[in-house]
Amino acid sequence: MTRGLTKSALAKRMQTSRAQLDRLLDPDNESVTLATLTRAAQAVGRHLRMELV
Repeated sequence: MTRGLTKSALAKRMQTSRAQLDRLLDPDNESVTLATLTRAAQAVGRHLRMELV
């Protein structure tokens, strides 16, 4: 993970399970919500920004 952050540590920061995080990181999973992506971004000190062009 980025900056030495393990999947387990990221899951804990997001207050979710490791299995849920694995689903989030699965590129074939199309059911990820914006709320989940926002929590993941916040867990690593980032913000989610979407842009339609």
